[in-house]
Amino acid sequence: MQTMVRVGVDELWADDGGGPGRPVVLLHPGVGDSTIWDDVLPALLAQYRVIRYDVRGYGRSPAATTEYVLLDDLVAVLDHFGVRRAALVGCSMGGATSIDLALADPDRVAAMVLVCPGISGYPWPDEPELDAELDALAQAGDLDGLAEVGLRVWAAAGADEAARALLRGAAQAWLNEEQFQAEGPPAFDRLGDVRVPTVIMVGDVDRPALISCNEEAARRIPGAQLVRVPGGDHLLPLRHPELVTDTVLGYLAEIKPRW
Repeated sequence: MQTMVRVGVDELWADDGGGPGRPVVLLHPGVGDSTIWDDVLPALLAQYRVIRYDVRGYGRSPAATTEYVLLDDLVAVLDHFGVRRAALVGCSMGGATSIDLALADPDRVAAMVLVCPGISGYPWPDEPELDAELDALAQAGDLDGLAEVGLRVWAAAGADEAARALLRGAAQAWLNEEQFQAEGPPAFDRLGDVRVPTVIMVGDVDRPALISCNEEAARRIPGAQLVRVPGGDHLLPLRHPELVTDTVLGYLAEIKPRW
């Protein structure tokens, strides 16, 4: 069931797939919208109640008109659908939001599958040339240019039409989130406080800093498992949907007695 979820003065597009099992929430990356899960969704829906949504300005969600925090919007979606506790499958930006909820309210998170997660507070190396290039394109409102840089940076496995469509859609959202998206407390130095069963997937052709971040996160989160994906870039649900699906289903089956 597709619906619009009210978040303050704004709205989010969300979909409750209504599967037969416990709730699983899919959180998309900042380099795409919830359609990145299209090839993962059917197998998950056969076993679980799968909910997904688009962050403000992405996909089918209208652009933000006021300041917001991603964690607050996730909580609003859970509350809208009456979900007290769910497994979270978060890719990149969605992984960061998943971690934020696990730290803020661990009772609401049954498990996390973090797909090449971004993690707030990680000491990302300075990239002045890339920042300047992106700033110039943003100032010019050059969405195609932003998308092409995004492909160069995040789509090492190839800029095919599916990847290009995701990045084109995301570029518009980047301008809006720069204006309205607010950051919560940094998470990286608190990863040792995570008490939620966690698996982290990372591709070996993703950005080196992101790979290092994910490797260190797997060391810091107690009991976390690390899955390396040969040939995988930052778009793992698009490039390797079967592997992502199998990892999610296998891990949720593994931790089911604790769920």
